Amino acid sequence: MRQFYEYHPVVGYRFIPNLRARIPHEGGGYLIRVNEAGFRSDRPFVKQRSNGCRRVLFFGDSFTAGDAVANHQRYTDLLEARIPALEVYNFGLSSSGTDQQYLVWREFAQGIECDLVVIAVFVENVRRVAARYRPHHDEAGRERIYAKPYYTLERELLQLHHVPPRPDPLEAHELSPEESGAVDSGGRFPLLRKVVTALGAKEAMQRLSHYQPVPEYNAGDSPGWQLMRAILAQWVRSIGKPVLIMPIPLPQHIDETCDASPYQARFAELAAELGCALYDPLPDLRQCSPAQRRRLRWEKDIHFTPEGHDVLARSLAPLIEQLLAGQR
Repeated sequence: MRQFYEYHPVVGYRFIPNLRARIPHEGGGYLIRVNEAGFRSDRPFVKQRSNGCRRVLFFGDSFTAGDAVANHQRYTDLLEARIPALEVYNFGLSSSGTDQQYLVWREFAQGIECDLVVIAVFVENVRRVAARYRPHHDEAGRERIYAKPYYTLERELLQLHHVPPRPDPLEAHELSPEESGAVDSGGRFPLLRKVVTALGAKEAMQRLSHYQPVPEYNAGDSPGWQLMRAILAQWVRSIGKPVLIMPIPLPQHIDETCDASPYQARFAELAAELGCALYDPLPDLRQCSPAQRRRLRWEKDIHFTPEGHDVLARSLAPLIEQLLAGQR
């Protein structure tokens, strides 16, 4: 199995620089191109802006990096094509948490000139930032446990750990009971989730059980949200440029099988506190018909299809133009 990532001593990993590859997928596969910095881009990331161009930097996980679609089909690339004189640099890193994305900004992007920074937070990242280990596939395609950089919040101050992270995978028996509980398994109650999905009753079960996939947002003082909030607050205050925070909803939120109001409330409170812009794409995504909503993501893969990226880009474009106009 071909590898698409290489070890990085601070972030944990990045795309292999200058990689050109076709990745198998249910949609027939998709092409990726990586620049010398180790991010999916058809061009290098240069420090200075081109004359007459405005530049926006995007950070996020696989929804922003563009898993399941080619570079030019991503919402970031579609925004660049839609808005005149706009240059978009996409620093998305698949499978990363918001903590690692903050480290991406520190290591690769904080010296790059820009007019706006967009932090796209897949809402499930509130669990990823609490994790100290994450499963990834090795060269043979086996799922292994790898250490990741992570923060803890101690006396309201962020403390960084696992830098550099151990480059080699760990076996389950090497982890203490506490560490075993800090492995991100990819969701709540994974075994039950697989059983319900196999029975074809997932949405009905969620509605009947009032399923809340991200309870960390239910209260402003929950430990998970407090850690996420601290990371985002430190990051936004460090940027020195206008910032837009964009929470990306789960499929369950788009399909209205669970309540989105808790995470919406937390991000609204944070944006108000920090004085930064907030863009919530959920209302626009929900305006799609039920049939179109289902076409926004793949059949077996929750990532956006090209149509999903297009809907997101069209929804986001007016706000990006408005924020950039305010910088003139």
